[in-house]
Amino acid sequence: MTYPTSVKIIRVPCTGKVDSLHILRAFEKGADGVYVVGCREGDCHYNSGNFRAKKRVDQVKQILDTIGIGGHRVRMCNLSSSDGPLFVKYAEEVHAKILEAGPNPIKRAAKSKAPADSRPKAAAQR
Repeated sequence: MTYPTSVKIIRVPCTGKVDSLHILRAFEKGADGVYVVGCREGDCHYNSGNFRAKKRVDQVKQILDTIGIGGHRVRMCNLSSSDGPLFVKYAEEVHAKILEAGPNPIKRAAKSKAPADSRPKAAAQR
């Protein structure tokens, strides 16, 4: 099974450890979207971690909508470890939605505000 190569997996012991700030920081660092995958509801090894993660993802969606980035760039899915094909399907769906949305507006804004290189071209090419 393969999923889009742009998907970067960051493993955590439990999605309950994924804080809103972690998701927001991903956008700050240039991510175009975030896909959080937790245990099936009711099957969390740490009791309610996936419920905490869902709540945080929903909060981040609201924040991203408020600041104009778009809450559609974040998604939470609940899967079991045997749901590989479903993981791939959701990853492809999220990837397609992010491509449709375009690049992260924060990344574009940072590029447009970057100071121009004031050195002469010959010096810059050394």
